[in-house]
Amino acid sequence: MNQSSQVTNAVSEAQRGVRYRVLIVEDDSDIRELIRYNLAQEGFVVEEATDGPQALERVRRRVPDLMVLDLMLPGMPGLEICRLMRNGTDTSNLPILIVTAKGTEVDKVIGLEMGADDYVVKPFSPRELIARVKALLRRAHPTASAEPAGAYERGRLRMDFGTYQVFVGGIKKELALREFELLRFFVQHPLRVYTREQLLDMVWGRDTFVEPRTVDVHVRRLRQHIERDDANPELILTVRSVGYRFNPEALG
Repeated sequence: MNQSSQVTNAVSEAQRGVRYRVLIVEDDSDIRELIRYNLAQEGFVVEEATDGPQALERVRRRVPDLMVLDLMLPGMPGLEICRLMRNGTDTSNLPILIVTAKGTEVDKVIGLEMGADDYVVKPFSPRELIARVKALLRRAHPTASAEPAGAYERGRLRMDFGTYQVFVGGIKKELALREFELLRFFVQHPLRVYTREQLLDMVWGRDTFVEPRTVDVHVRRLRQHIERDDANPELILTVRSVGYRFNPEALG
């Protein structure tokens, strides 16, 4: 792409008010350049890191709007970076897209349980990666018209849809973005049973490419935050062979 088209692309994004900053954490220079080029083509501001310590330094200087994170990194594994982001005060809600050569279900589940919001498996289509990045950013930075602010409060649970804060029994819970979106959907659609496929469509969106198993991982993490006993849930109930339903009566 020549310089004039780069400028035109950047201007058009700026005019739309969209200049999201994406941090790529990837040690393979060819893959890193592929991701950087395609993100830049879409008007994103791109930063790069080749290992864990460099990534942490970039985040300390300025928290990005989204992180594209390789799992197999020298010095510090990607899962550890993911864990540190989720435990950080300023990064607990940072959208994280894992890019990895590991494609088994176990690897995907571990990544999601450590707090990643989505994943793509190498080799991947740049078009698919961009679609996932945009979907995560739409949910992390909702517009006022698409996502009106508001709150939900019943019994021990309080959610602020504008600030993405959740309190259970007066204690603030640090939920990942997808966990918050899933909980919001449940409280806004109580009692009805939803299949995993329906939840993927309504919470993750139809332009994402994740498996139904992803819903189970996020429900399990969500239960750990909001249930009195996540081994015996009373709020998010499993309906065998169907899916899940939210039971607000258990809130009191």
